Amino acid sequence: MSAQKTKIHLSGLARRLVWDKFITEEQALQAQEDAHKNKIPLTSFLVNNNIIKSYHIALSASQEFGVPLLDIDAVEIDHEIVNLLKNDLIERHHALPLHKRGTRLFVAVSDPTNLQALDEIKFATGLATEAIVVEDDKLSKVIKKFLEATDTSMSDMLDDDLENLDIESGFDEPSNNDDPSSDSDDAPVVKYVNKILLDAINKGASDIHVEPYEKIFRIRFRQDGVLQEVANPPLNLTNRLVSRLKVMSKMDIAERRVPQDGRIKMRLSKNKAIDFRVNSCPTLFGEKIVLRILDPTSAQIGIEALGFEEEQQKLYLEAIHKPYGMVLVTGPTGSGKTVSLYTALNILNTVDRNISTSEDPVEINVTGINQVHINNKAGLTFAESLRAFLRQDPDIIMVGEIRDLETAEISIKAAQTGHLVMSTLHTNDAPQTLTRLANMGVPAYNIASAVHMILAQRLARRLCNKCKKEVELPAEALLEEGFKKDDLDDLKIYAPIGCESCAKGYKGRVGIYQVMPISEEMGKMIMEGRNALDLAVQAKKEGIDDLRTSGLKKVASGLTSIEEINRITKD
Repeated sequence: MSAQKTKIHLSGLARRLVWDKFITEEQALQAQEDAHKNKIPLTSFLVNNNIIKSYHIALSASQEFGVPLLDIDAVEIDHEIVNLLKNDLIERHHALPLHKRGTRLFVAVSDPTNLQALDEIKFATGLATEAIVVEDDKLSKVIKKFLEATDTSMSDMLDDDLENLDIESGFDEPSNNDDPSSDSDDAPVVKYVNKILLDAINKGASDIHVEPYEKIFRIRFRQDGVLQEVANPPLNLTNRLVSRLKVMSKMDIAERRVPQDGRIKMRLSKNKAIDFRVNSCPTLFGEKIVLRILDPTSAQIGIEALGFEEEQQKLYLEAIHKPYGMVLVTGPTGSGKTVSLYTALNILNTVDRNISTSEDPVEINVTGINQVHINNKAGLTFAESLRAFLRQDPDIIMVGEIRDLETAEISIKAAQTGHLVMSTLHTNDAPQTLTRLANMGVPAYNIASAVHMILAQRLARRLCNKCKKEVELPAEALLEEGFKKDDLDDLKIYAPIGCESCAKGYKGRVGIYQVMPISEEMGKMIMEGRNALDLAVQAKKEGIDDLRTSGLKKVASGLTSIEEINRITKD
Protein backbone atom coordinates (compact mmCIF):
# COMPACT_ATOMS: atom_id res chain seq x y z
CA MET A 1 0.00 0.00 0.00
CA SER A 2 2.78 2.39 0.91
CA ALA A 3 4.49 1.96 -2.44
CA GLN A 4 1.19 2.48 -4.25
CA LYS A 5 0.51 5.62 -2.23
CA THR A 6 3.98 6.94 -3.09
CA LYS A 7 3.37 6.46 -6.79
CA ILE A 8 0.08 8.30 -6.65
CA HIS A 9 1.06 11.30 -4.52
CA LEU A 10 4.74 11.93 -5.12
CA SER A 11 6.47 13.41 -8.13
CA GLY A 12 8.99 11.30 -9.98
CA LEU A 13 12.02 12.85 -8.31
CA ALA A 14 10.48 12.82 -4.83
CA ARG A 15 9.55 9.16 -5.30
CA ARG A 16 13.12 8.31 -6.27
CA LEU A 17 14.49 10.12 -3.22
CA VAL A 18 12.20 8.07 -1.01
CA TRP A 19 13.29 4.84 -2.71
CA ASP A 20 16.93 5.84 -2.25
CA LYS A 21 16.13 6.36 1.47
CA PHE A 22 17.29 9.98 1.59
CA ILE A 23 13.92 10.98 3.08
CA THR A 24 10.75 9.25 4.29
CA GLU A 25 7.51 9.29 2.35
CA GLU A 26 5.94 11.65 4.89
CA GLN A 27 8.87 14.08 4.61
CA ALA A 28 8.64 13.96 0.83
CA LEU A 29 4.91 14.68 0.81
CA GLN A 30 5.32 17.57 3.26
CA ALA A 31 8.28 19.03 1.33
CA GLN A 32 6.37 18.77 -1.94
CA GLU A 33 3.41 20.60 -0.41
CA ASP A 34 5.57 23.33 1.19
CA ALA A 35 7.54 23.89 -2.01
CA HIS A 36 4.29 24.31 -3.93
CA LYS A 37 3.01 26.84 -1.37
CA ASN A 38 6.25 28.83 -1.52
CA LYS A 39 6.29 28.64 -5.33
CA ILE A 40 9.84 27.30 -5.50
CA PRO A 41 11.18 24.09 -7.04
CA LEU A 42 11.16 21.02 -4.79
CA THR A 43 14.92 20.61 -5.18
CA SER A 44 15.53 24.18 -3.97
CA PHE A 45 13.23 23.66 -0.99
CA LEU A 46 15.02 20.45 0.03
CA VAL A 47 18.47 22.03 -0.27
CA ASN A 48 17.56 25.38 1.33
CA ASN A 49 16.10 23.61 4.35
CA ASN A 50 19.05 21.21 4.69
CA ILE A 51 16.81 18.17 4.22
CA ILE A 52 18.99 16.53 1.55
CA LYS A 53 22.37 17.52 0.13
CA SER A 54 22.17 18.88 -3.38
CA TYR A 55 24.70 16.33 -4.69
CA HIS A 56 22.52 13.41 -3.56
CA ILE A 57 19.48 14.95 -5.24
CA ALA A 58 21.38 15.44 -8.48
CA LEU A 59 22.77 11.90 -8.36
CA SER A 60 19.33 10.37 -7.79
CA ALA A 61 17.80 12.45 -10.57
CA SER A 62 20.53 11.47 -12.99
CA GLN A 63 20.18 7.76 -12.25
CA GLU A 64 16.37 7.78 -12.24
CA PHE A 65 15.84 9.61 -15.52
CA GLY A 66 19.01 8.75 -17.42
CA VAL A 67 20.03 12.40 -17.67
CA PRO A 68 23.76 13.28 -17.60
CA LEU A 69 25.14 14.76 -14.35
CA LEU A 70 27.46 17.77 -14.63
CA ASP A 71 29.51 19.85 -12.20
CA ILE A 72 28.49 23.36 -13.31
CA ASP A 73 31.46 24.92 -11.48
CA ALA A 74 33.75 23.24 -14.02
CA VAL A 75 31.90 24.78 -16.99
CA GLU A 76 32.72 28.14 -18.56
CA ILE A 77 29.42 29.95 -19.00
CA ASP A 78 28.85 31.17 -22.57
CA HIS A 79 26.99 34.48 -22.20
CA GLU A 80 25.88 34.37 -25.82
CA ILE A 81 24.08 31.05 -25.17
CA VAL A 82 22.58 32.23 -21.87
CA ASN A 83 21.29 35.38 -23.57
CA LEU A 84 19.05 33.18 -25.74
CA LEU A 85 16.68 33.21 -22.73
CA LYS A 86 15.19 36.22 -20.98
CA ASN A 87 16.17 36.68 -17.36
CA ASP A 88 12.64 36.17 -16.04
CA LEU A 89 12.47 32.70 -17.63
CA ILE A 90 15.85 31.73 -16.16
CA GLU A 91 14.79 32.90 -12.73
CA ARG A 92 11.26 31.47 -12.82
CA HIS A 93 12.23 28.00 -14.01
CA HIS A 94 15.61 27.81 -12.26
CA ALA A 95 17.22 26.74 -15.52
CA LEU A 96 20.27 27.93 -17.41
CA PRO A 97 21.16 27.29 -21.08
CA LEU A 98 24.72 25.95 -21.32
CA HIS A 99 25.42 24.74 -24.84
CA LYS A 100 23.93 24.78 -28.32
CA ARG A 101 24.61 22.08 -30.89
CA GLY A 102 22.75 22.50 -34.15
CA THR A 103 19.08 22.85 -33.24
CA ARG A 104 19.55 21.37 -29.76
CA LEU A 105 19.89 23.45 -26.62
CA PHE A 106 21.33 21.80 -23.51
CA VAL A 107 19.85 23.28 -20.35
CA ALA A 108 21.15 22.95 -16.78
CA VAL A 109 18.36 22.06 -14.33
CA SER A 110 18.27 20.55 -10.86
CA ASP A 111 14.94 18.78 -11.51
CA PRO A 112 14.70 17.16 -14.96
CA THR A 113 11.02 16.30 -14.36
CA ASN A 114 10.11 19.97 -14.70
CA LEU A 115 8.77 19.48 -18.23
CA GLN A 116 6.94 22.81 -18.20
CA ALA A 117 10.27 24.62 -17.93
CA LEU A 118 11.78 22.68 -20.81
CA ASP A 119 8.68 23.25 -22.96
CA GLU A 120 8.69 27.02 -22.32
CA ILE A 121 12.40 27.23 -23.12
CA LYS A 122 11.79 25.26 -26.31
CA PHE A 123 8.97 27.65 -27.29
CA ALA A 124 11.02 30.76 -26.43
CA THR A 125 14.14 29.70 -28.33
CA GLY A 126 12.70 27.56 -31.13
CA LEU A 127 15.26 24.89 -30.24
CA ALA A 128 14.85 21.31 -29.04
CA THR A 129 15.79 21.25 -25.35
CA GLU A 130 17.72 18.56 -23.49
CA ALA A 131 18.17 18.59 -19.72
CA ILE A 132 21.49 18.30 -17.91
CA VAL A 133 21.30 17.67 -14.16
CA VAL A 134 23.38 19.93 -11.90
CA GLU A 135 23.48 20.46 -8.14
CA ASP A 136 20.76 22.88 -7.05
CA ASP A 137 22.85 25.10 -4.78
CA LYS A 138 25.58 25.47 -7.38
CA LEU A 139 22.99 26.26 -10.05
CA SER A 140 21.47 28.91 -7.79
CA LYS A 141 24.84 30.61 -7.32
CA VAL A 142 25.60 30.64 -11.05
CA ILE A 143 22.15 32.00 -11.92
CA LYS A 144 22.40 34.68 -9.23
CA LYS A 145 25.84 35.71 -10.47
CA PHE A 146 24.63 35.84 -14.07
CA LEU A 147 21.52 37.86 -13.25
CA GLU A 148 23.54 40.33 -11.18
CA ALA A 149 26.08 40.65 -13.99
CA THR A 150 23.55 41.21 -16.75
CA ASP A 151 21.01 43.24 -14.79
CA THR A 152 19.89 44.47 -18.20
CA SER A 153 16.17 43.98 -17.96
CA MET A 154 14.96 47.42 -19.00
CA SER A 155 11.80 46.89 -16.97
CA ASP A 156 13.97 47.21 -13.85
CA MET A 157 14.88 50.78 -14.77
CA LEU A 158 11.61 52.44 -13.84
CA ASP A 159 12.86 55.12 -11.44
CA ASP A 160 12.23 58.61 -12.77
CA ASP A 161 15.46 59.68 -11.07
CA LEU A 162 17.46 57.57 -13.52
CA GLU A 163 15.83 59.13 -16.55
CA ASN A 164 15.84 62.68 -15.26
CA LEU A 165 19.38 62.95 -13.90
CA ASP A 166 20.92 66.31 -14.76
CA ILE A 167 23.58 65.31 -17.27
CA GLU A 168 25.48 67.71 -19.49
CA SER A 169 28.57 67.69 -21.64
CA GLY A 170 31.79 68.96 -20.16
CA PHE A 171 32.52 70.81 -23.43
CA ASP A 172 30.75 73.67 -25.18
CA GLU A 173 31.71 72.69 -28.71
CA PRO A 174 28.90 71.62 -31.04
CA SER A 175 28.98 68.04 -32.30
CA ASN A 176 27.57 66.13 -35.23
CA ASN A 177 24.86 64.09 -33.55
CA ASP A 178 22.42 63.80 -36.42
CA ASP A 179 22.95 60.07 -36.86
CA PRO A 180 19.58 58.42 -36.16
CA SER A 181 21.33 55.42 -34.65
CA SER A 182 22.11 57.55 -31.61
CA ASP A 183 18.44 57.34 -30.64
CA SER A 184 18.94 59.76 -27.76
CA ASP A 185 15.24 59.59 -26.96
CA ASP A 186 15.45 55.84 -26.26
CA ALA A 187 14.26 56.00 -22.64
CA PRO A 188 15.25 52.42 -21.60
CA VAL A 189 18.79 52.91 -22.91
CA VAL A 190 18.98 56.33 -21.23
CA LYS A 191 17.95 54.76 -17.92
CA TYR A 192 20.36 51.88 -18.32
CA VAL A 193 23.35 54.11 -19.05
CA ASN A 194 22.45 56.37 -16.13
CA LYS A 195 22.23 53.32 -13.88
CA ILE A 196 25.68 52.13 -14.96
CA LEU A 197 27.16 55.56 -14.20
CA LEU A 198 25.45 55.73 -10.80
CA ASP A 199 26.50 52.18 -9.91
CA ALA A 200 30.10 53.03 -10.72
CA ILE A 201 29.96 56.12 -8.48
CA ASN A 202 28.28 54.22 -5.63
CA LYS A 203 30.85 51.40 -5.81
CA GLY A 204 33.74 53.84 -5.75
CA ALA A 205 35.00 52.84 -9.20
CA SER A 206 37.67 54.94 -10.89
CA ASP A 207 36.99 53.83 -14.48
CA ILE A 208 34.20 52.27 -16.56
CA HIS A 209 35.11 50.07 -19.54
CA VAL A 210 32.38 49.46 -22.15
CA GLU A 211 33.71 46.72 -24.43
CA PRO A 212 32.12 45.08 -27.49
CA TYR A 213 33.40 41.69 -28.68
CA GLU A 214 32.31 39.24 -31.33
CA LYS A 215 30.04 37.16 -29.10
CA ILE A 216 29.67 39.18 -25.89
CA PHE A 217 29.28 42.78 -24.78
CA ARG A 218 30.68 43.48 -21.33
CA ILE A 219 31.00 46.34 -18.89
CA ARG A 220 33.78 46.42 -16.31
CA PHE A 221 34.50 48.74 -13.38
CA ARG A 222 37.98 49.42 -12.03
CA GLN A 223 37.50 49.17 -8.28
CA ASP A 224 40.46 49.65 -5.95
CA GLY A 225 42.76 49.47 -8.96
CA VAL A 226 41.48 46.11 -10.26
CA LEU A 227 39.07 45.60 -13.16
CA GLN A 228 35.93 43.58 -12.37
CA GLU A 229 33.17 42.53 -14.74
CA VAL A 230 29.81 43.93 -13.62
CA ALA A 231 27.45 43.53 -16.58
CA ASN A 232 26.92 41.68 -19.85
CA PRO A 233 24.26 43.61 -21.77
CA PRO A 234 22.66 41.89 -24.78
CA LEU A 235 24.89 42.10 -27.83
CA ASN A 236 22.18 43.84 -29.86
CA LEU A 237 22.37 46.85 -27.50
CA THR A 238 26.00 47.58 -28.38
CA ASN A 239 25.44 50.39 -30.88
CA ARG A 240 22.64 52.02 -28.87
CA LEU A 241 24.63 52.11 -25.62
CA VAL A 242 27.81 53.35 -27.30
CA SER A 243 25.87 55.99 -29.24
CA ARG A 244 24.17 57.16 -26.07
CA LEU A 245 27.52 57.64 -24.32
CA LYS A 246 28.90 59.51 -27.34
CA VAL A 247 25.86 61.81 -27.43
CA MET A 248 26.25 62.53 -23.70
CA SER A 249 29.93 63.42 -24.10
CA LYS A 250 29.42 65.52 -27.26
CA MET A 251 31.36 63.25 -29.57
CA ASP A 252 30.66 62.88 -33.28
CA ILE A 253 28.57 59.71 -33.37
CA ALA A 254 28.84 59.51 -37.16
CA GLU A 255 32.61 59.09 -36.83
CA ARG A 256 33.54 55.54 -35.88
CA ARG A 257 36.96 55.23 -37.50
CA VAL A 258 39.17 57.33 -35.20
CA PRO A 259 39.45 57.78 -31.41
CA GLN A 260 37.58 60.68 -29.84
CA ASP A 261 37.62 62.46 -26.49
CA GLY A 262 34.66 63.85 -24.61
CA ARG A 263 33.43 64.79 -21.17
CA ILE A 264 30.22 64.28 -19.18
CA LYS A 265 29.08 66.15 -16.09
CA MET A 266 26.52 64.35 -13.91
CA ARG A 267 24.89 66.59 -11.33
CA LEU A 268 23.68 64.42 -8.47
CA SER A 269 22.42 67.32 -6.36
CA LYS A 270 22.79 71.08 -6.04
CA ASN A 271 26.13 70.69 -4.32
CA LYS A 272 27.41 67.43 -5.79
CA ALA A 273 28.57 66.88 -9.37
CA ILE A 274 30.76 64.17 -10.89
CA ASP A 275 32.74 64.59 -14.10
CA PHE A 276 33.53 61.74 -16.49
CA ARG A 277 36.42 61.96 -18.93
CA VAL A 278 35.38 59.85 -21.93
CA ASN A 279 37.43 58.28 -24.70
CA SER A 280 36.27 56.15 -27.62
CA CYS A 281 38.56 53.81 -29.55
CA PRO A 282 37.60 51.80 -32.67
CA THR A 283 38.14 48.06 -32.12
CA LEU A 284 37.54 44.99 -34.25
CA PHE A 285 33.89 44.60 -33.20
CA GLY A 286 32.86 48.18 -32.44
CA GLU A 287 33.95 51.16 -30.40
CA LYS A 288 35.30 50.64 -26.91
CA ILE A 289 34.38 53.44 -24.51
CA VAL A 290 36.36 54.14 -21.35
CA LEU A 291 35.09 56.66 -18.81
CA ARG A 292 37.40 58.01 -16.10
CA ILE A 293 35.43 59.15 -13.06
CA LEU A 294 36.71 62.49 -11.79
CA ASP A 295 35.40 63.11 -8.29
CA PRO A 296 36.50 66.50 -6.87
CA THR A 297 36.04 65.20 -3.30
CA SER A 298 38.88 62.70 -3.84
CA ALA A 299 41.38 65.55 -3.50
CA GLN A 300 39.80 66.83 -0.30
CA ILE A 301 40.31 63.76 1.87
CA GLY A 302 43.10 65.36 3.92
CA ILE A 303 46.76 64.45 4.05
CA GLU A 304 46.24 62.19 7.10
CA ALA A 305 44.07 59.82 5.03
CA LEU A 306 46.61 59.31 2.22
CA GLY A 307 48.66 56.68 4.06
CA PHE A 308 51.93 58.49 4.86
CA GLU A 309 54.01 57.25 7.76
CA GLU A 310 54.42 60.00 10.35
CA GLU A 311 57.98 60.94 9.27
CA GLN A 312 57.04 60.82 5.57
CA GLN A 313 54.13 63.21 6.10
CA LYS A 314 56.36 65.62 7.98
CA LEU A 315 58.94 65.63 5.14
CA TYR A 316 56.26 66.14 2.48
CA LEU A 317 54.68 69.07 4.33
CA GLU A 318 58.10 70.68 4.83
CA ALA A 319 58.85 70.39 1.10
CA ILE A 320 55.56 71.91 -0.12
CA HIS A 321 55.86 74.84 2.28
CA LYS A 322 59.25 75.91 0.91
CA PRO A 323 58.98 79.17 -1.06
CA TYR A 324 60.80 77.79 -4.12
CA GLY A 325 62.21 74.60 -5.59
CA MET A 326 60.71 71.55 -7.26
CA VAL A 327 58.69 68.68 -5.77
CA LEU A 328 58.22 65.70 -8.10
CA VAL A 329 55.69 62.89 -7.70
CA THR A 330 56.34 59.68 -9.61
CA GLY A 331 54.57 56.40 -10.21
CA PRO A 332 52.61 54.51 -12.86
CA THR A 333 49.22 55.55 -14.21
CA GLY A 334 46.54 55.15 -11.55
CA SER A 335 48.91 55.29 -8.59
CA GLY A 336 47.28 58.37 -7.04
CA LYS A 337 49.78 61.05 -8.12
CA THR A 338 47.06 63.59 -8.94
CA VAL A 339 45.38 63.13 -5.55
CA SER A 340 48.74 63.60 -3.75
CA LEU A 341 49.42 66.81 -5.68
CA TYR A 342 45.94 68.23 -5.19
CA THR A 343 46.00 67.38 -1.49
CA ALA A 344 49.12 69.57 -1.28
CA LEU A 345 47.53 72.31 -3.42
CA ASN A 346 44.44 72.36 -1.18
CA ILE A 347 46.71 72.91 1.83
CA LEU A 348 48.50 75.74 0.00
CA ASN A 349 45.34 77.24 -1.53
CA THR A 350 45.02 80.44 0.49
CA VAL A 351 43.98 83.92 -0.56
CA ASP A 352 47.56 85.27 -0.37
CA ARG A 353 48.96 82.76 -2.93
CA ASN A 354 48.64 82.71 -6.72
CA ILE A 355 48.44 79.08 -7.81
CA SER A 356 48.33 78.00 -11.47
CA THR A 357 48.15 74.49 -12.91
CA SER A 358 48.70 73.13 -16.41
CA GLU A 359 47.10 69.71 -16.98
CA ASP A 360 46.16 67.30 -19.74
CA PRO A 361 43.31 67.08 -18.92
CA VAL A 362 42.18 69.01 -15.85
CA GLU A 363 40.81 66.19 -13.70
CA ILE A 364 39.77 67.98 -10.52
CA ASN A 365 38.19 71.44 -10.52
CA VAL A 366 39.21 73.51 -7.48
CA THR A 367 38.03 77.05 -6.71
CA GLY A 368 40.92 79.43 -6.08
CA ILE A 369 43.35 77.65 -8.40
CA ASN A 370 43.87 78.85 -11.98
CA GLN A 371 43.67 75.68 -14.05
CA VAL A 372 44.66 75.40 -17.71
CA HIS A 373 43.50 72.54 -19.91
CA ILE A 374 46.25 71.63 -22.43
CA ASN A 375 45.19 71.77 -26.08
CA ASN A 376 48.03 70.60 -28.31
CA LYS A 377 46.01 71.11 -31.52
CA ALA A 378 45.61 74.80 -30.71
CA GLY A 379 49.26 75.12 -29.69
CA LEU A 380 48.56 75.30 -25.96
CA THR A 381 51.28 72.94 -24.71
CA PHE A 382 52.74 72.48 -21.24
CA ALA A 383 55.68 74.67 -22.24
CA GLU A 384 53.46 77.48 -23.61
CA SER A 385 51.24 77.50 -20.54
CA LEU A 386 54.31 77.60 -18.29
CA ARG A 387 55.65 80.61 -20.16
CA ALA A 388 52.30 82.34 -19.65
CA PHE A 389 52.27 81.48 -15.93
CA LEU A 390 55.69 83.06 -15.44
CA ARG A 391 54.28 86.34 -16.77
CA GLN A 392 51.35 86.23 -14.34
CA ASP A 393 53.14 86.69 -11.01
CA PRO A 394 52.83 83.07 -9.78
CA ASP A 395 53.69 81.71 -6.35
CA ILE A 396 53.03 78.03 -7.02
CA ILE A 397 52.94 76.21 -10.35
CA MET A 398 51.74 72.66 -10.92
CA VAL A 399 52.61 70.95 -14.22
CA GLY A 400 50.55 67.82 -14.99
CA GLU A 401 53.54 65.90 -16.35
CA ILE A 402 57.09 66.62 -17.46
CA ARG A 403 57.21 64.86 -20.83
CA ASP A 404 60.01 66.61 -22.72
CA LEU A 405 63.16 68.66 -22.30
CA GLU A 406 61.46 72.00 -23.03
CA THR A 407 58.89 71.54 -20.27
CA ALA A 408 61.58 70.29 -17.88
CA GLU A 409 63.86 73.29 -18.54
CA ILE A 410 61.10 75.88 -18.04
CA SER A 411 59.91 74.10 -14.87
CA ILE A 412 63.43 74.04 -13.43
CA LYS A 413 63.98 77.68 -14.36
CA ALA A 414 60.77 78.58 -12.51
CA ALA A 415 61.89 76.55 -9.48
CA GLN A 416 65.23 78.38 -9.44
CA THR A 417 63.68 81.83 -9.64
CA GLY A 418 61.52 81.89 -6.54
CA HIS A 419 58.56 79.66 -7.41
CA LEU A 420 57.42 76.36 -5.94
CA VAL A 421 56.94 73.94 -8.84
CA MET A 422 55.14 70.61 -8.50
CA SER A 423 54.93 68.01 -11.24
CA THR A 424 54.84 64.29 -12.07
CA LEU A 425 57.01 61.83 -13.95
CA HIS A 426 56.50 58.20 -14.91
CA THR A 427 59.34 56.27 -13.25
CA ASN A 428 59.45 53.23 -10.96
CA ASP A 429 60.95 54.87 -7.88
CA ALA A 430 62.43 58.11 -6.58
CA PRO A 431 66.13 57.59 -7.51
CA GLN A 432 65.21 56.70 -11.11
CA THR A 433 63.44 60.06 -11.44
CA LEU A 434 66.73 61.92 -11.16
CA THR A 435 68.40 59.83 -13.87
CA ARG A 436 65.28 60.23 -16.05
CA LEU A 437 65.69 64.03 -15.94
CA ALA A 438 69.36 63.65 -16.82
CA ASN A 439 68.47 61.37 -19.74
CA MET A 440 66.06 64.02 -21.01
CA GLY A 441 69.03 66.38 -21.30
CA VAL A 442 68.63 68.48 -18.15
CA PRO A 443 72.11 69.50 -16.89
CA ALA A 444 73.13 67.81 -13.62
CA TYR A 445 73.75 71.15 -11.81
CA ASN A 446 70.17 72.25 -12.61
CA ILE A 447 68.73 69.01 -11.23
CA ALA A 448 70.81 69.24 -8.05
CA SER A 449 69.91 72.88 -7.39
CA ALA A 450 66.21 72.81 -8.30
CA VAL A 451 64.78 69.46 -7.11
CA HIS A 452 64.08 69.45 -3.37
CA MET A 453 62.05 66.27 -3.00
CA ILE A 454 60.85 63.25 -4.94
CA LEU A 455 57.79 61.30 -3.87
CA ALA A 456 57.32 57.83 -5.38
CA GLN A 457 54.04 56.09 -4.72
CA ARG A 458 51.72 53.16 -5.33
CA LEU A 459 48.17 52.40 -4.22
CA ALA A 460 47.55 49.15 -2.33
CA ARG A 461 44.13 47.69 -1.65
CA ARG A 462 43.08 47.85 2.00
CA LEU A 463 42.00 44.66 3.72
CA CYS A 464 38.34 44.62 4.70
CA ASN A 465 38.12 45.10 8.46
CA LYS A 466 35.00 42.94 8.66
CA CYS A 467 36.43 39.75 7.20
CA LYS A 468 40.24 39.88 7.21
CA LYS A 469 41.75 36.85 8.90
CA GLU A 470 45.03 36.41 10.74
CA VAL A 471 47.28 33.78 9.16
CA GLU A 472 50.36 31.96 10.41
CA LEU A 473 53.41 32.03 8.14
CA PRO A 474 56.83 30.42 8.71
CA ALA A 475 59.57 32.78 9.90
CA GLU A 476 61.69 31.83 6.88
CA ALA A 477 58.94 32.95 4.50
CA LEU A 478 58.55 36.28 6.30
CA LEU A 479 62.29 36.93 6.25
CA GLU A 480 62.34 36.13 2.55
CA GLU A 481 59.60 38.71 1.97
CA GLY A 482 61.79 41.38 3.53
CA PHE A 483 60.86 41.50 7.21
CA LYS A 484 63.67 41.73 9.75
CA LYS A 485 64.22 39.27 12.60
CA ASP A 486 63.40 41.93 15.17
CA ASP A 487 60.00 42.45 13.51
CA LEU A 488 58.84 38.83 13.84
CA ASP A 489 58.12 38.68 17.58
CA ASP A 490 54.87 40.67 17.60
CA LEU A 491 54.13 40.47 13.89
CA LYS A 492 50.53 39.71 12.86
CA ILE A 493 49.84 38.97 9.21
CA TYR A 494 46.33 39.17 7.77
CA ALA A 495 44.89 37.73 4.57
CA PRO A 496 41.78 38.60 2.52
CA ILE A 497 38.68 36.42 2.87
CA GLY A 498 35.75 38.20 1.21
CA CYS A 499 32.29 39.18 2.45
CA GLU A 500 29.21 41.15 1.39
CA SER A 501 30.83 44.43 2.41
CA CYS A 502 33.95 44.15 0.24
CA ALA A 503 35.40 43.01 -3.08
CA LYS A 504 37.33 39.74 -2.63
CA GLY A 505 38.52 40.72 0.82
CA TYR A 506 39.55 44.30 0.04
CA LYS A 507 37.78 47.64 0.49
CA GLY A 508 39.37 50.96 -0.36
CA ARG A 509 43.03 51.76 -0.96
CA VAL A 510 45.98 53.16 0.94
CA GLY A 511 49.10 54.88 -0.38
CA ILE A 512 52.56 53.29 -0.26
CA TYR A 513 55.26 55.97 -0.42
CA GLN A 514 58.96 56.59 -0.83
CA VAL A 515 59.58 60.15 0.32
CA MET A 516 63.11 61.17 -0.70
CA PRO A 517 64.42 64.69 0.11
CA ILE A 518 67.46 65.58 -1.97
CA SER A 519 70.26 65.84 0.58
CA GLU A 520 73.58 67.60 0.09
CA GLU A 521 75.29 64.26 -0.45
CA MET A 522 72.73 63.26 -3.09
CA GLY A 523 73.26 66.59 -4.79
CA LYS A 524 77.00 65.85 -5.04
CA MET A 525 76.25 62.39 -6.48
CA ILE A 526 73.96 63.91 -9.11
CA MET A 527 76.70 66.38 -10.08
CA GLU A 528 79.09 63.45 -10.43
CA GLY A 529 76.68 61.70 -12.78
CA ARG A 530 76.06 58.72 -10.50
CA ASN A 531 73.31 56.26 -11.51
CA ALA A 532 69.99 55.40 -9.89
CA LEU A 533 71.42 52.36 -8.05
CA ASP A 534 74.04 54.53 -6.31
CA LEU A 535 71.36 57.05 -5.35
CA ALA A 536 69.14 54.24 -3.99
CA VAL A 537 72.02 53.00 -1.78
CA GLN A 538 72.57 56.53 -0.48
CA ALA A 539 68.84 56.93 0.22
CA LYS A 540 68.91 53.73 2.27
CA LYS A 541 71.94 55.03 4.23
CA GLU A 542 69.94 58.15 5.04
CA GLY A 543 67.10 56.05 6.44
CA ILE A 544 64.67 56.58 3.56
CA ASP A 545 62.28 53.65 3.15
CA ASP A 546 61.90 52.32 -0.37
CA LEU A 547 58.45 51.33 -1.66
CA ARG A 548 58.89 47.70 -0.60
CA THR A 549 59.81 48.61 2.98
CA SER A 550 56.91 51.07 3.20
CA GLY A 551 54.58 48.35 1.91
CA LEU A 552 55.78 45.83 4.50
CA LYS A 553 55.03 48.40 7.22
CA LYS A 554 51.45 48.54 5.96
CA VAL A 555 51.32 44.71 6.14
CA ALA A 556 52.64 44.76 9.71
CA SER A 557 50.00 47.31 10.71
CA GLY A 558 47.23 45.07 9.32
CA LEU A 559 46.19 47.48 6.57
CA THR A 560 46.97 45.21 3.63
CA SER A 561 48.25 41.75 2.73
CA ILE A 562 51.62 40.39 1.60
CA GLU A 563 49.99 39.28 -1.67
CA GLU A 564 48.88 42.84 -2.40
CA ILE A 565 52.29 44.34 -1.64
CA ASN A 566 53.90 41.71 -3.88
CA ARG A 567 51.47 42.66 -6.63
CA ILE A 568 52.42 46.33 -6.63
CA THR A 569 56.09 46.34 -5.59
CA LYS A 570 57.79 43.06 -6.45
CA ASP A 571 59.74 42.97 -9.72
